[in-house]
Amino acid sequence: MADTAALTLRPLRPDDRPQWAALWAGYLDFYETSVPAGVEDSTFARLLGDDPRDFSALVAEMGGQLVGLAHYLFHRNAWAVEDVCYLQDLFVAPDRRGTGIARALIEAVYGAADTAGAPGVYWLTAEDNVVARRLYDRIGTLTPFRVYERR
Repeated sequence: MADTAALTLRPLRPDDRPQWAALWAGYLDFYETSVPAGVEDSTFARLLGDDPRDFSALVAEMGGQLVGLAHYLFHRNAWAVEDVCYLQDLFVAPDRRGTGIARALIEAVYGAADTAGAPGVYWLTAEDNVVARRLYDRIGTLTPFRVYERR
């Protein structure tokens, strides 16, 4: 594990757009997907918005460069009084993986959830994302549920 002493975790800012966009593109490439035109603009605006139904974003910064991102949102849950937190996107620059950045981002989302009174945090990952799953197995609990989506 590399030294993360120089790591800063902070909310996304409007002037982060170029570096955030590069990380976002890397995230989409990692999952071999793309989004329709306009989604990047909409997503960035939502991440910076004040609407509590919209997303929040944390970025990891080292030496003035963004090296990771976490997008999350809070929503109601029929099985609890408190909201829950969905960590929708987590990405670390390939040259910074294995340095503790992903763990730090997840723990920061845990902190944001606790502050918001939403102690439950969940996320999804691809079955074949074995490197990330090793971390997730240490800091989370694998559930027995499968995800389905509309055809």
